[in-house]
Amino acid sequence: MALSTHRLLSAINDLSKTLKTLNSPFSTSFLRTKSPNKKKRKKKNESPRTKPIQHESNRVAHFEQTLQRDALFRFLTRSKDFMAKQPQHVLRLDDAGKLYRELGFPRGRKVARSVERHPLLYEVYRHIDGKMWLGFSEFMEELVEEERKVMDLMEKDRIFRVRKLLMMSAKRRIQLSKIYHCRALFGIPEDFRDRVRKYPEFFRVVVEGDGKKVLELVEWDPALAVSVLEREFMVDEDRVRRAFRFNVDHMKYLGLDEEDERKLSFLNTFPLVSPYSDGSGLKLWSLEAEKYRLGVLHEFLNLTLEKRASIHHIVEFKEEFSLTKHTYQMLSKQPRTFYLAGTEMNWAVFLRDGYDENGELIEKDPQVVFNEKLYRYAMMNRMEENALSNIGVNQ
Repeated sequence: MALSTHRLLSAINDLSKTLKTLNSPFSTSFLRTKSPNKKKRKKKNESPRTKPIQHESNRVAHFEQTLQRDALFRFLTRSKDFMAKQPQHVLRLDDAGKLYRELGFPRGRKVARSVERHPLLYEVYRHIDGKMWLGFSEFMEELVEEERKVMDLMEKDRIFRVRKLLMMSAKRRIQLSKIYHCRALFGIPEDFRDRVRKYPEFFRVVVEGDGKKVLELVEWDPALAVSVLEREFMVDEDRVRRAFRFNVDHMKYLGLDEEDERKLSFLNTFPLVSPYSDGSGLKLWSLEAEKYRLGVLHEFLNLTLEKRASIHHIVEFKEEFSLTKHTYQMLSKQPRTFYLAGTEMNWAVFLRDGYDENGELIEKDPQVVFNEKLYRYAMMNRMEENALSNIGVNQ
C-alpha cells in the first residue's frame, strides 16, 4: 500500500512538471497558428525633395519632362561651361573627380561614369606626364566655337534684356554676381561682366564698400518700360483679362450668377500694375502689391529664353522685385498663366503662353536651338550618317 501510494505521488509530481513545461512561454509543444498582431508601420511622409507639387491628375507631361531633361543633362551643361574656362579646355581626371558641384555629377560617383554617357563630346586620355586627363573631343571644340558665335551674334539682344531687368528692379541696380548666376536663363555670355563696359550709355559698374560689383542703369528709356501684357492688351483685350483672376471677398454671399461674378472679378483685376513702376512703396499685402508682383514675374519670365525659371533663380531677385516668401502660393492661384512643376523643394514656374499645345516653345532663340542640337548629340554613341548636315553643322 505504501509502495502504491509512493508511485501515485511520483506520477502526480511528474504530471505536474509536464503541465508546467507545457504552459511555459518557451514551450514549442503547442505552436501558434497565427502570427502575433504587429503594429502597422506608419507610412513615412514623402520628402519635400522628392514630393511633386502637382497632383498626378493635374500634371502637364511636357513641362515635367523639361525638368527631367535638365537633370539628365546637368553634367553636360555644367561641365561644358566650366571646362570652356580652363586652359586648352582640359582637366586632370583626378582633379575633375573632386569637382562634383562645378561639373554637375552626383557626389560619391566617379566622373568617368558621366563622361562615358557622352562619347561624342568628351575624351579621356593619358598625357605624356603619365596622368589621365579629361578634355573636349574635337567635335565638341567645334560646337563650343559655334556657341561663342551665337553669343556674339545675340549680344545686342542680351543687352536689351538686362536693361529691362534693371528698369524693373527697385533701385535700377542689380549685383553683377546675381546676373552672372542666372546668365543661362537669359543667354548671357560668360564674359558679360567685361562686355557691359562697351555700353557706357546704358550701364555703370559700381564697386560697393564690401567689394561687390553692382550694375546700375544710366538712363531710363520709356520705350522699354512697356510690358508684354500691356502690348498684348492693345491687340487682344479679352485674352489679357483672362490672364489673372483676383477673387472678390465674400462673393459667394452676394447671390450673383456666373456672368455677374465674372464681370465683378474683371473689375477687381483691372487695372493691372506695371512691373516698371516702383512697387517698393506698396502696402505689402494689398491687392495692388500682389498685382505688381505677378506683373513683375510675368515680365521676368518673358525675358528668359525658355519662358521659365526655377525658384532658386527667382529668389536671387527677391529684394529687387519686392517679392515675399509666399511667391509659390501667389503663383499657384493663377493656373491660367503659370504652371508650377517639380518638387516642393525644387520647383520651377513656366509661362503657359510661351508654349504651344505640344509643349514646344513658340519662339526659339538661337541659343535654345543650339542647346537642343547639343542635347541630341549628347545622346548619340557614334556619329550617325548625315547627322551633321541634318542638324546644321558643317562637316
